[in-house]
Amino acid sequence: MIERIGQRTLRFAEPPLLLSHAAAVGKKEGEGPLGAQFDFVTQDDRMGQKSWELAESELQKTAIDTAIKKGGLQKGDLDVILAGDLLNQCIGSFLASMQSDVPYLGQYGACSTMAQGLALGSCLVAGGAARRLLAAASSHFCSAERQYRFPLAYGGQRTPTAQWTATAAGAAVLGMRGSGHIRITHALFGKMIEMGVTDANNMGAAMAPAAYDTISTLLSDLGAQPQDFDCIVTGDLGHVGADLLLTLLREDGIDLSPVYSDCGSLLFGETQDAHAGGSGCGCSAAVLCGPLLRDMQADKIHRLVFAGTGAMMSPTSVQQGQPIAGICHAVVIERSNA
Repeated sequence: MIERIGQRTLRFAEPPLLLSHAAAVGKKEGEGPLGAQFDFVTQDDRMGQKSWELAESELQKTAIDTAIKKGGLQKGDLDVILAGDLLNQCIGSFLASMQSDVPYLGQYGACSTMAQGLALGSCLVAGGAARRLLAAASSHFCSAERQYRFPLAYGGQRTPTAQWTATAAGAAVLGMRGSGHIRITHALFGKMIEMGVTDANNMGAAMAPAAYDTISTLLSDLGAQPQDFDCIVTGDLGHVGADLLLTLLREDGIDLSPVYSDCGSLLFGETQDAHAGGSGCGCSAAVLCGPLLRDMQADKIHRLVFAGTGAMMSPTSVQQGQPIAGICHAVVIERSNA
């Protein structure tokens, strides 16, 4: 049964199990502070493919295959795959699952795609529409730069507020039956919030108000305080958006800072020249399905809010100067020792 509590939060009476997970990343991401905690680090960002788009597809496929294998499953054990990326028509995800012979639902939530997939997937599993499913998301620096900004050969100058699109992918298998102690207990689907930001190189500012709306609504619906969680993590506001989020919440008397992190701020080190931090669908997907869920398995984190943030735009909308709406979906993930 799925129960709506408060304004918009969904509570799963029998929470879906997070059965297995995996993260695959590029060379730069593997050289960062979290590098040792990913399942796969490629030394060739082309992944042996003839285009960046095919390379991203291969990276997502690697994460999917690894998550399935770690769960002791086969693709035929899945009822559906929910996956998305930043490319037009989510072509990277389509190609990654094209030969899987598993029903497929394409997802687009920009950088919030992994959280969207987990929230929707939890509803499908808890509601009986799927016994097991997989949620995945990916991004690639080179494919995203070609689509949203400039060809790499152009050598365009990056602004201080710009974020570095992660070459990364994450995948997680959900089900109602199986071994494991990690469950998704709540989900909240976010609203699009637009505050007049038109600069595609300042996505943190565009997404922070949506993160504020989702996190404050979730806390209110649950009657919870930030300290009721071991970690509240967004993905990916980067340094600029994270500071804006903390400021917005402080104005409401909510101090998130003792338990707050952002995937875009965690992925790269200070010397890696990522400017305002990481971004892209694969950034939060890999940080969640790598370090964060590893820490939950190791009993270091017991209660986590994963709030994926996305900047809803397209190359055409940016070229036309349309405002960028932010969105934020959230899931509450808990570890039980029972």
